[in-house]
Amino acid sequence: MKAWWALLQIVMTCAFIKGSLAQSSKQPPNIIFIIADDLGWNDVGFHGSVEIPTPNIDALAYRGIILNNYYVAPLCTPSRSALMTGKYPIHTGMQHFVLLNWEARGLPLSERILPEYLKTLGYSTHAVGKWHLGFYLKEYTPEYRGFDSHVGHWTGQQDYYDHSATEEELWGLDMHRGLEPAWDVHGKYSTTFYTEEAVKIINTHGTKHNYPKKDKDTGGKAKPLFLYIAHTAVHSGNAYNPLPAPDETVDKFSYIKDYKRRRYAAILHELDVSVGKVVEALGENKMLDNSIIIFTTDNGGAAAGFDMNAASNWPLRGGKRTLWQGGTRGAALIWSPFFKKSGRVSEQFLHISDWLPTLISAVNGSTKGLHALDGFDSWRALSEDIPTDRTEALLNIDSKTNEAALISGDWKVTVGTFMNGTWDDWYGPSGLDSSYRYRLDLILKSDVSLAMDSIGHYLNRDKIHSLREKAQVKCEFKKSSLDEIDDKINLVVGPPIPCKPLVKPCLFNLKFDPCERRNLAEMFPDKLQALLNELDKHSASALPPTNLPMDPRARPALWDHTWTNFGDRTLTKHDDETCTLS
Repeated sequence: MKAWWALLQIVMTCAFIKGSLAQSSKQPPNIIFIIADDLGWNDVGFHGSVEIPTPNIDALAYRGIILNNYYVAPLCTPSRSALMTGKYPIHTGMQHFVLLNWEARGLPLSERILPEYLKTLGYSTHAVGKWHLGFYLKEYTPEYRGFDSHVGHWTGQQDYYDHSATEEELWGLDMHRGLEPAWDVHGKYSTTFYTEEAVKIINTHGTKHNYPKKDKDTGGKAKPLFLYIAHTAVHSGNAYNPLPAPDETVDKFSYIKDYKRRRYAAILHELDVSVGKVVEALGENKMLDNSIIIFTTDNGGAAAGFDMNAASNWPLRGGKRTLWQGGTRGAALIWSPFFKKSGRVSEQFLHISDWLPTLISAVNGSTKGLHALDGFDSWRALSEDIPTDRTEALLNIDSKTNEAALISGDWKVTVGTFMNGTWDDWYGPSGLDSSYRYRLDLILKSDVSLAMDSIGHYLNRDKIHSLREKAQVKCEFKKSSLDEIDDKINLVVGPPIPCKPLVKPCLFNLKFDPCERRNLAEMFPDKLQALLNELDKHSASALPPTNLPMDPRARPALWDHTWTNFGDRTLTKHDDETCTLS
């Protein structure tokens, strides 16, 4: 088996090198991939909310492509596994819940992931922030999976100041440089710290240090940069300080009456500032005109107190952890000077698993050598504004909780639901209070706008208004607004019809009902059965979930109160005697 795997790796590498030779006449683009944690659909200004300004994120979105028909998995680990592998979580065993700190597992080492592919193509690869794909053995950590460096946290949740992570009664430091605990970061706000680290990497790579550097491994050419910035924000912190933000930032949002939402706004503000600083650094280092920048959430927002948080997915249904639109329709954008058609709202069908083949295509001019992926190469489609090859998206199949959802074209089927339907509602706030106003001046004077203006990528007020209007979700369609009415449309459009997914599967037409209010399962039984058949096909190819019970060796108390690669460590006799399951 090992010999077969080694041979396969050699063949794939050769295919990649052959493809890259066609691109050898120009410097491959830098890739800056920014991923927010638990950001809600309605938490960015470009989707219509005026409650929390996000001027830097918006300024990038309006100049690039707003991905308005883009889907993610409903939780951190499944979503990040799809991003890194180009595969649905059911094909890596990562589909059920998240990776817990005490589990002796991770994203399977048999999977080749995005930074490893890019490293083969000559990239300098660096990660800052959250990992959440395994650490019990060092081989599962970022620097053993294709990243030249990593500073950040391995687990799913941490305090923004003391950088500890908790798991029920367990507590320990989770901030690392490579494998080493980073005690010196204590007291530094996570978002600020991760921004500083990202800017350092850009500055080291860029003109401030004689960019582009020549590298012997690339035939004397400069190494392009892949920088993965995975923020803690806007995920909640530990229970003793669930919505941490600097007091002076919280004070900026005194107009928000709800205390938790006010603190959430402060966390989001710091994230937006970070995006501005990163783009500013790229501009100062003359790297913007040869870069691809992606900003995405990992899953829908944790709203209405779920996970002690206060995101908004309005007007979409549900939120984080659910398979409703609020949990799986992701806020995202992509910007690059290489697009033939940018400054637009895209309705092209995309899934987070598409990033791997799309980015490989962008830098290699080919996806030859990629096999058995669920993701589709969408680079040309995005650039030229033509349909993607994707016709359906599996949102998840979880055999442990009997939940599943699939989108095929305009149609969506849902089977089962989370926590007996406790989180099946619509969660705000809408962010449309009449006392708020959308601050175009903040967008046009943002760090992103100043950096983009310097390379001739300007933005005007009319463009902002037009794109923002197109990017908003409208729940109801009036029949009078349709060009023509046939029997099918007459059934699709109308008043709400209840859905009880614990009793029967539900069917929605997302084109006319993006807010999942009108269950059409009884009206279109053939369509329902067709989608259920598709789910059955996917289920037949699913690997069993790889979740494991608590491993007592994971206890931070055994390792100087740190979360560490416990599978590589040897317990003393004394430790072994105290290392028992609770």
